[in-house]
Amino acid sequence: MKTEWKLASRTAPWQFLSYVIWALLFIGLPFGVAGWESRHRSVDAGPAMHAAAHNRRPATPPPPVEPVQVYALERDQALALNATIPFSRDPNPAARPFLFSGTETDLARATDCLAAAELYEAGDDAVGEAAVAQVVLNRVRHPAFPKSVCGVVFQGQERTTGCQFTFTCDGAMARTPGQAAWERAREIARGALAGKVYKPVGHATHYHTDWVVPYWSDSLDKITAVGTHLFFRWRGWWGTPPAFRKSVDPGEPLIARIARFSTAHQDAAPTPATPPVMVAEAAAALAARPQQAIGAEALGKTVAGVRLIAIAPGAKSFLVELPRSGAPDSWPALAQTFCAGRPECRIMAWKAGSAPPGLPLDDGQMAAMSFAYIHNVGSGLQRALWNCGQTPRAAKAECMRQRVPTVTPSADTGLAGVRRKERFETVKIVPPGAPSQAGTP
Repeated sequence: MKTEWKLASRTAPWQFLSYVIWALLFIGLPFGVAGWESRHRSVDAGPAMHAAAHNRRPATPPPPVEPVQVYALERDQALALNATIPFSRDPNPAARPFLFSGTETDLARATDCLAAAELYEAGDDAVGEAAVAQVVLNRVRHPAFPKSVCGVVFQGQERTTGCQFTFTCDGAMARTPGQAAWERAREIARGALAGKVYKPVGHATHYHTDWVVPYWSDSLDKITAVGTHLFFRWRGWWGTPPAFRKSVDPGEPLIARIARFSTAHQDAAPTPATPPVMVAEAAAALAARPQQAIGAEALGKTVAGVRLIAIAPGAKSFLVELPRSGAPDSWPALAQTFCAGRPECRIMAWKAGSAPPGLPLDDGQMAAMSFAYIHNVGSGLQRALWNCGQTPRAAKAECMRQRVPTVTPSADTGLAGVRRKERFETVKIVPPGAPSQAGTP
């Protein structure tokens, strides 16, 4: 027994030591690794804590959106100053896909407003147009801005300077975009409204060219550059993804200023100064009549007594040429025959020899329109209007509103109509000492 005990006592320390070693390997080591990892993460706790602070919604309202002031600096000075503003080191996550959920009419209006912003701000350049479209949709989702696409694009258009997108108030819209460029812009807009995301600009709500310096440049986070353009988002919670959760209004407003090349907005163009004139047959009764098949194959052909020039998307608006014979009083009957069986229909008609070749329309072509007809079963609206400069009418309510031609800006404004490919917006730098108003988003 004593021998056995002595043997056991001599071996016990080694056994105990082996237990300690195994304990360190299987218990102590994992704890040590965990402790080291925890200690390592604590070194990077600054950004984590910064992100946590960003995720707390402040009690204050969203930042105000005011007309933009641009410092009076020479180009080289602006370039140097912009270069000193560092890019944010915070993450730049892509925006969520924007899926438009309005009616077909609202979608058509939103598409054309977005396309107008793309084309006039970025020019016929796919990358620039996609970046502009993403900034617009970011604004639509942010509570600091209007709740519709058209509302965001044309915010401040009533001002001569200081609108949010400069093309809406600086005279750039005097030039009508070419049809091919317009259709390309509309295609990019349709993609953006269907969920296509331009990831590089993240949640940017502002941008400017690198040769101008808006007053907010050093108060927002500079997050990326696309070409010669710098993109910014608000600091703090209002620039983080949770802030971009605003619900969108179900309706898109009509914008008369793009009606000459956007059929979706042409209900806002030739309107009477007095209540609409109701023509012979009620809209519902007319819509109940048999419908004529009118498709692309009918372009250039005579349909229901008029020659078809163009069909707007959705087949609700038609451009037609009136027959050479026939009294102006017969034009409503021609339009009704053409529109029979359609719950919503609009006719824009020109006399023979003066009809435009197709869409889009410029101011002169809109002013030369001879007759317009519209009906909508949903609202019960039905009216016919004449160009009383061509065809005098006894009742002024039957006259189209006279269009005032857009004045092309003078040379000293520094504007070039549709934006050139290499720039998103044009601003005018005033002499030193006086800040200027510009619509740099």
